[in-house]
Amino acid sequence: QVQLVESGGGLVQAGGSLRLSCAASIRIFRINVMGWYRQAPGKQRELVASISRTGNTNYGDSVRGRFTISRDFAEYAMYLQMNSLQPEDTAVYYCNAEVGQTGYWGQGTQVTVSS
Repeated sequence: QVQLVESGGGLVQAGGSLRLSCAASIRIFRINVMGWYRQAPGKQRELVASISRTGNTNYGDSVRGRFTISRDFAEYAMYLQMNSLQPEDTAVYYCNAEVGQTGYWGQGTQVTVSS
């Protein structure tokens, strides 16, 4: 069982920045892929960004160039630096980890961007 705990969400004005953190209960190198997803009210959950064990990154079209995903092996953590936030970025952001054939989710953290 892998536990993931997100933090860092909050309320920010358009153009501002936030940094999300995801703390994992196991060593990061054991995780195949880690990612951030988000879900806005009435919409499907979508990929924001992901990072593989080897460091390959992938970003959703709407966040590329504004968001940066990273991880810290020593801290068992993954981060999402979000810059130039816009109201359409408002959503619950979830941390995801794929370990073997199993995917795990955190409980989510709310990000609200005011115009």
